[in-house]
Amino acid sequence: MSILRGILDRLVLLAAVLVAACIPSFITQYRQRLGGRLDQVHLDLAPFQAIANRNFGGSLAKMIDYHLASHDSTFHSEGAALQSMVDAAARLQAAMQALNTDLVHQCLYLARHPDHELMRATWSIYQPGFTLTLQGAVFTLVLGLIVWLLFLGSWHGTAAVVRASGRAARRRHVHHRGSAPRAG
Repeated sequence: MSILRGILDRLVLLAAVLVAACIPSFITQYRQRLGGRLDQVHLDLAPFQAIANRNFGGSLAKMIDYHLASHDSTFHSEGAALQSMVDAAARLQAAMQALNTDLVHQCLYLARHPDHELMRATWSIYQPGFTLTLQGAVFTLVLGLIVWLLFLGSWHGTAAVVRASGRAARRRHVHHRGSAPRAG
């Protein structure tokens, strides 16, 4: 059993380190895709900003309000679409700023504020890679070690429960045999 545990814990450690080593690369590719979306929204908003500059003193918000106040349903719908683009730009910009930090905080941000669509899109074209920076190496080793220690703790915890339940079953069995009446 100890040989199996020895092999298994080395495999878990190796897998954890390999997976952890790919996380910085995934985040980099996620950030690139996020930046591309933000650039696209800004490009889409640019003609509307030019109109706002000419007719609304540069205020895109005033132009959107003007559209939304219109009784023309098409014009009103355009205002709602513009507001949606402005909201998307703000959301994407906030995400870019939140990801402009160290690797641990980037992971925490993505865990707490996942954009599932963007994660799926990133994963669909993800190219595994290893980031060769001190921060990436430390992150990889620490995360790999944490996963490995969790594995060892669960392995030893499960083994302790199994041993304890086996001892209890043997005591019940011995106690039960010892209390049986003897024929005589």
